[in-house]
Amino acid sequence: MKSSQSSTKPRLRVAAICAGCFLAATAIADERFTLTSPGLTDNATLDSRHAASAQDCGGKNVSLPLAWSNAPPDTKSFAVTIFDPDGARGLGIVHWVLYGIAATTTALGEGGPPAGSIGGINRTGKDGYYGPCPPHGDAPHHYVVQAYALDLAADALPAALNRDALIAAMKGHVLASSSMVVRYAR
Repeated sequence: MKSSQSSTKPRLRVAAICAGCFLAATAIADERFTLTSPGLTDNATLDSRHAASAQDCGGKNVSLPLAWSNAPPDTKSFAVTIFDPDGARGLGIVHWVLYGIAATTTALGEGGPPAGSIGGINRTGKDGYYGPCPPHGDAPHHYVVQAYALDLAADALPAALNRDALIAAMKGHVLASSSMVVRYAR
């Protein structure tokens, strides 16, 4: 009888430790930096109002609403990019580069960046949001929306960075990132 009890206690300890580890891992997973767009799920199709308004693209060039949660405590600013890896015959097109977003910001409203943020250079060579405009008849393009929590002050980076320059400037300063994909076709 004694050997049965003594072998049960270590098993119970192991089970308790495993349960504790599982709960801790679940809690950590629930607290990771997360990007969402109200009303859209990952891999959802964009409404046409988010498409470009130029070149018969059929849209109103209204940027998507975005929200993020669980930023690391040392976050000093955020950056957002939207990139179409299917555009330009697979070479990719940059639709939005936005950085210098204050650490107190947890969402971007539809249609405009927050005051004080810095617009980087998009595919047109200008700053600001440029909505999707894939060629007629193409399969839906995939737009990778990424948010970055940075340890850089909101005013640390110069204006007019393109996506490649922003990524280079953020190297070593990204505390967390999250992404989602949205689709659009004409």
